[in-house]
Amino acid sequence: MALPKDFLWGGATAANQAEGGVLEGGRGLSNVDVMPTGPDRKLVAAGKQRMLEWDEDHYYPAKAAIDMYHRYKEDIKLFAEMGFKVYRMSLSWTRIFPNGDDREPNEEGLRFYEEIFKELRKYDIEPLVTIAHFDVPLHLIKQYGSWRNRDLIGFYVKYARTVLTRYQGLVNYWLTINEINILLHQPFVGGGIIFEEGENEEQVKYQAAHHQLVASAAATKIAHEIDPNNKVGCMLAGGNHYPYMCRPEDYKEAIDRDREGYFFIDVQARGKYPNYALKKFEREGLEIKMEPEDKDILASAPVDFVSFSYYSSRTVSAYAEDYQQTTGNIFATIKNPNLPSSEWGWQIDPMGLRNSLNQMYDRYQKPLFIVENGLGAVDIPDENGFVDDEYRIEYLRKHIEAFTDAVEIDGVELLGYTTWGCVDLVAASTGQMSKRYGFIYVDRDDEGNGTLERSKKKSFYWYKKVIETNGMELSSDNLDIQELTPVAQ
Repeated sequence: MALPKDFLWGGATAANQAEGGVLEGGRGLSNVDVMPTGPDRKLVAAGKQRMLEWDEDHYYPAKAAIDMYHRYKEDIKLFAEMGFKVYRMSLSWTRIFPNGDDREPNEEGLRFYEEIFKELRKYDIEPLVTIAHFDVPLHLIKQYGSWRNRDLIGFYVKYARTVLTRYQGLVNYWLTINEINILLHQPFVGGGIIFEEGENEEQVKYQAAHHQLVASAAATKIAHEIDPNNKVGCMLAGGNHYPYMCRPEDYKEAIDRDREGYFFIDVQARGKYPNYALKKFEREGLEIKMEPEDKDILASAPVDFVSFSYYSSRTVSAYAEDYQQTTGNIFATIKNPNLPSSEWGWQIDPMGLRNSLNQMYDRYQKPLFIVENGLGAVDIPDENGFVDDEYRIEYLRKHIEAFTDAVEIDGVELLGYTTWGCVDLVAASTGQMSKRYGFIYVDRDDEGNGTLERSKKKSFYWYKKVIETNGMELSSDNLDIQELTPVAQ
């Protein structure tokens, strides 16, 4: 048995973590540009600390990132050498509309992405494009309060229509909003939300969520009208929840925590609010303002497929205060004693990927797409500049085996798999370069020092063989490793 012959193997990046060129080409600033490193990063991410301008006392890793803005041809050539069938990337909203409410789009920004798509097509690599990967123009945050304001729907829809029209025929796979449920956990990252003292934060988050959901449905409808060949997906920060013990209360807690994320996808995949969400609003006194037309907009355009990121499962209890919490997960979770952890405290659970695939496929009966999965680790090049990252190969091998079992044994319909950070980039959670995910090493450190030269890790050659054999050969033995030095400029 094997995966489908048209299975889409590839890798994923995001503009704000890889592109750089923040002050070039007419681009404006967004929320993720002003995310600093250090302890302030978590406060800003949570919407607890205002940071809407450059502060010379901070280092902003997104400002230059890995300079894909100038080096995308070099990187795409390396992706092609690995045999990528698909490359997941995002557009920078502020490269297209620098302020977000501009009357006309920035032609230089539109041309930039058009050239990227043409370069990908030259190598027969399918672009999978995220319209909004966390970025919200700073002007929209300052002037309108970001997604708490209904006006953001119109600005997003104008942006979406612009890129869907411009790139018709170049892009067939789209994602509307990246990891949409992150809004509930890191409101500034997920939606540019900054809380005012004393306001009901749950009210603000779910009102912003409603606006994002309406905007996503409107963009999905437009995508189908512009080109019936377009396939549009939603995107969840995934990972199912285990009850810590077999107590009924712990099992109920796991159900509730799963619903917290699935709430968004239930709306995007089914076209209406689930009853449990409406009951939550009623129970907690949340008054979500909805216009009469919103119900029809949501119902008019359910997504074609469900995509998600998977790094780890989560463990919960109705009595969470009694147990040790993990250190690295964005989502509050109890440390699972049955699982190992990465250097950043993320627990490693390949079987959890298979469990999540089954849970989502049973729930939605729509094709699934794993668009992020990977291991953040410290990579140390040897004296030749070569990184022997067998630990990353082992992590990915086990997760590929898990999703292959989900397809071949369980009958899950899976479109493809794009590993996160196929080239080293800035880590979203910490802003570090030292938390590396890629098959390609980038010479840059956490302070922004380095040559930016690219070099192939051991995993580069391994993934090339995986793709060549459509996942049939996962061993790292007998790899044809020919280069141990940085890639030439």
